[in-house]
Amino acid sequence: MTKAGIQTWNMRSRRKFLGEAAVAAAAIVAAPSVVKAQGPVNMRWQSTWPSKDIFHEYALDFAKKVNDMTGGDLKIEVLPAGAVVPAFGLLDAVSQGTLDGGHGVLVYHYGKQTALALWGSGPGFAMDANMLLAWHKYGGGKELLARLYESIGANVVSFPYGPMPTQPLGWFKKPVAKAEDLQGLKFRTVGISIDVFTGLGAAVNALPGGEIVAALDRGLLDAAEFNNASSDRVLGFPDVSKICMLQSYHQNAEQFEIMFNKTKYDALPDQIKAIITNAVEAASQDMAWKAIDRYSKDYVEMQTADKVKFYKTPEAILKRQLEVYDEVVKKKAAENPLFKEILLSQLAFAERATRWEQDTVVSRRLVFDHYFGQDGVSKEF
Repeated sequence: MTKAGIQTWNMRSRRKFLGEAAVAAAAIVAAPSVVKAQGPVNMRWQSTWPSKDIFHEYALDFAKKVNDMTGGDLKIEVLPAGAVVPAFGLLDAVSQGTLDGGHGVLVYHYGKQTALALWGSGPGFAMDANMLLAWHKYGGGKELLARLYESIGANVVSFPYGPMPTQPLGWFKKPVAKAEDLQGLKFRTVGISIDVFTGLGAAVNALPGGEIVAALDRGLLDAAEFNNASSDRVLGFPDVSKICMLQSYHQNAEQFEIMFNKTKYDALPDQIKAIITNAVEAASQDMAWKAIDRYSKDYVEMQTADKVKFYKTPEAILKRQLEVYDEVVKKKAAENPLFKEILLSQLAFAERATRWEQDTVVSRRLVFDHYFGQDGVSKEF
């Protein structure tokens, strides 16, 4: 090749290289604008809680975590109960796409499939709510729940989270001394607890949280349970009753549920799905910490400011609850093969996990008595 030919070839190669480089650079510059042009994904959610309830606050906490962690690429707006559909209509609304998602509890869907109540409505086979969540994540519960929703044609993706402390037996006109005292009472509860309290002789009415106090005030209910000191106080229970019975097995291991419309969720990028999964777990622990702080404060306030008297549920009632619960789940398991499969899965996990816990974890009662005494006076140093 002549010197002139070499120069010509070099010029052509240089032009080709520069042209390819320009195309590549243009693609790199254009890429962010393509993503940006798609815009953020906006979701409209509803909780099953009144706006003043701490439970709705938990829903807002989760949404904020997702909104912050995605940098606004996913924006979740959470409305309170009744804004779009009634509290008990959340599953249908999310499944049908009327809402993109929601925040509630699985036992509110009890009428759709009784096995959903096994996520939190009952004694938990000696597990607390956090242990039941361990079963859900590592013991097969996640897969069983997906099958359960599929069995009823629910187009949803569910994330149980947020372990709740043991819930009170409820609010009464006078202390409950024995199981027979529940007979004939017009009582509010939800989930499989409907069957348990019915078995204890109560006339049960399942009402959403925002309607309970008004029903008590009008005499439509004689007694009721909801959940915790903060929710009960802000919903107005101390205004209609001054007697609360603490400790019960009817909802000893309940947790919340974060729910997405499956079609909407499946369309999200994998990175956003990963953020959601991690935000669920972060919100779960944050909820548990906040509950300890807020519930303990409101427990004190109800005793001092609201003059509420708290009583421990007698052991005889607790034992009777277990007996009735066994009768109920035996019947449900005979009617519903999936109910039985979930029941046996929980029992197997609980036997191992609770045996480990009972053998390993020391009772804190001795420590409490040592430092704070039976009279509640703190030890001096």
